[in-house]
Amino acid sequence: METLSVMQSLLIALWVAAVMSRWLGGGATLTLRFSPLMTGFIVGVVMGDIAQAMIVTAALQMIYMGVFSPGGSMPAEPSIAAAIAVPVALLGNLKPEAAIAVAVPVGLLGSYLYQFRFFINTFLGKYTDKAVEDMNPKAITRSIILYPTIASFVLFVPLVFIALYLGAPVIADVITALEGTVVIHVLEVVGGGLAAIGIATTVYVIGRKDYMVFFFLAYFMSVVLKSLEITMVTYAIFGVLIALIFVQSQKGKLAPAASSSADSPSTPFDDDDDYDDGF
Repeated sequence: METLSVMQSLLIALWVAAVMSRWLGGGATLTLRFSPLMTGFIVGVVMGDIAQAMIVTAALQMIYMGVFSPGGSMPAEPSIAAAIAVPVALLGNLKPEAAIAVAVPVGLLGSYLYQFRFFINTFLGKYTDKAVEDMNPKAITRSIILYPTIASFVLFVPLVFIALYLGAPVIADVITALEGTVVIHVLEVVGGGLAAIGIATTVYVIGRKDYMVFFFLAYFMSVVLKSLEITMVTYAIFGVLIALIFVQSQKGKLAPAASSSADSPSTPFDDDDDYDDGF
């Protein structure tokens, strides 16, 4: 069984640590945490199989489409899940559905690891308090940026490295040995179901009743036009055109409504007319 080299494991571990430490920038790093796509791409580059890595990562993306964090820790860490599941899938030649079943528990464990990072930061906060008391800008910068970043790298790099270098080949060996058994079938079924749940969660989060028609339109278009083998770029063009038509039609409805409200001005006392008759 093919295994990851020390350098490959180290590079992926450094990438995960950079994402989880938010060293790459606030907004950008949060986006990388929420989406496994970029982590899957990095894994593909490191392992020399970008195409298959992105196929697996696209399946992982579906289960995490509805995952977001208003602040603090998340129920799962998609970046860590992709960093482990994608190498396992590439080493064991797994189907994307089986990789999903591997990614879910890894992502859950990653959330506990991220919570432990918060625990470490509570000790580093003492340096911030002292720097503020001393009115030392450089010390404040070190305490809120440099020290937490170093702590995150110290936490994530060794653990992810060990999980990749020692754990990923073992998991791939086990799953390969179970190939053709009912266990793999269960993993594929569960993985496919989780992807459906992720899509449903996204529809629930961003869906509005007046926009649901577009979800159904996209689904039935993909089913009816499947035989034509239309690419995603073509579907995207159709989506943009439909969105523009919808926006233009809404502008036509809003203009008469605005003019009618302007033609009938009201005074601040109009709402009290019903109460003036008794005086």
